[in-house]
Amino acid sequence: MAGEASNLAEPTSGAAGTQLQRLMRMAEAQPPLLTAVVHPVDALSLIGAVAAARRGLIEPILIGPSARVHAAAHAAGIDLGGFRLIDVAHSHEAAARACELAASGEVAALMKGALHTDELLEAVVAADSGLRTDRRMSHVFVLDVPSYPRPLLVSDAALNIAPDLATKRDIVQNAIDCAHAMDVLEPKVAILSAVETVNPKMISTIDAAALCKMAERGQIVGGKLDGPLAFDNAISAEAAKAKGIRSEVAGQADILIVPDIESGNMLAKQLFYLSNAQSAGIVMGARVPIILTSRSDPEASRLASCALAILVSQHMPSKYVR
Repeated sequence: MAGEASNLAEPTSGAAGTQLQRLMRMAEAQPPLLTAVVHPVDALSLIGAVAAARRGLIEPILIGPSARVHAAAHAAGIDLGGFRLIDVAHSHEAAARACELAASGEVAALMKGALHTDELLEAVVAADSGLRTDRRMSHVFVLDVPSYPRPLLVSDAALNIAPDLATKRDIVQNAIDCAHAMDVLEPKVAILSAVETVNPKMISTIDAAALCKMAERGQIVGGKLDGPLAFDNAISAEAAKAKGIRSEVAGQADILIVPDIESGNMLAKQLFYLSNAQSAGIVMGARVPIILTSRSDPEASRLASCALAILVSQHMPSKYVR
């Protein structure tokens, strides 16, 4: 059976939250990241930004309609005294203004507030935003799975719906760069499919093989790639051994690259709800890191995402820096 799971039990690694706590410790030694919070007109987005500011992770600049921001702060019992607020007419203007601040170097990161992700990212990729690079943007989840002994990065489960090979190349490189920012110096990258062999009828297996060859030729750098690999063989040494897979990646992956957004989204949410995983998340590939938070994210995830943005900001490729 494709991707058949091993029935050999493996030991768990420790308490939930350990890997996110490590991110927090790494980031809290650094100065706060000047961050544009885009359209924070509801209680959740304001609470997240203020909590991160109080932990010393970010120095927020709130960008949104002043009356709505103050109304949300009143509803949440938050005092906005001491926080800079830029008044704009609507969410489109908030996203555009945030991009202007980032392009000019006045802020070092963007944080999504109460607007659609597409609306924010459309402003980022606009031809005149000053934030585009030669990379396709992609989202990286950093998962803290209690049964796994290291941070597990999953990409792309949020932005690119059905990435082609060129886009997958950028997704892989962005994830490797994110791992480097976390001091994972040579991350092991598993390119996932449903099987471990190349099957011409399964495009994901062909793409996996091509990505590995691209890494051999220097088109992807900084990590060790293997694929196609089924999920069990990527994260379980026993499963890989049972299949006779010899690999520096199989059974010990740091990064999982999924075939498309559907499989990535399902994988991440299964780990959240069935394995008690916690997460941080970041958008890579623009000139500044972009913090995307969901309404369902707990405070620990929101804070860890800000911590991750600090680390990524310090490790941005030099060609991205003006």
